[in-house]
Amino acid sequence: MTARIEKAVVSGVFSLDGQDFDVDNNVWLVGDDDEVVVIDAPHRAEPIVEAIGGRRVKAILLTHGHNDHVTAAVDLREATDAPVWLHPADTMLWRMVHPVALPDGELADLMRFTVAGTTLTALHTPGHSPGSTSLHAADLGAVFTGDTLFCGGPGATGRSFSDHPTILASIRARLLTLHGDTVVHTGHGDDTTVTAETGNVA
Repeated sequence: MTARIEKAVVSGVFSLDGQDFDVDNNVWLVGDDDEVVVIDAPHRAEPIVEAIGGRRVKAILLTHGHNDHVTAAVDLREATDAPVWLHPADTMLWRMVHPVALPDGELADLMRFTVAGTTLTALHTPGHSPGSTSLHAADLGAVFTGDTLFCGGPGATGRSFSDHPTILASIRARLLTLHGDTVVHTGHGDDTTVTAETGNVA
């Protein structure tokens, strides 16, 4: 069975630098009727478990360590018995949410995960956070960018541990070099394409 991409939206609060913001987060599931990989674990595990629908979860891949992407990770791990992966450069952000529990694996650039006959390749794309990582599914013509690249341009860099020149360099070197028709599945909001965002990275 061919792998497909599914989306669930989970709402909650993003907290950083003493400020809180209401946000809607995209959770991406890549797989088939039998197995999936989950990309990001925001806010609450229950709606993500519902979207999984009893399928085997091979991995929980976190695009970065902000609370609105990792809060449900430990509960989701307990519910699915799947390992949680996060780039180690975001460990300090993870510990703000989970001071005791740890991720199971360290995401690294060009690491590969296989699910339902398709491969996701990790692309380290720092800037929004030091460990921000995008996941490229070349077979599906898709890339999952977390908060690195949105419909309309780069993710925010005005908070702790972020850097604007770094995110621009990441997008130009790792994302805009992908095929122009590649669909960009973002951490919040609507999809876009690599071509559509080429003019939005200044």
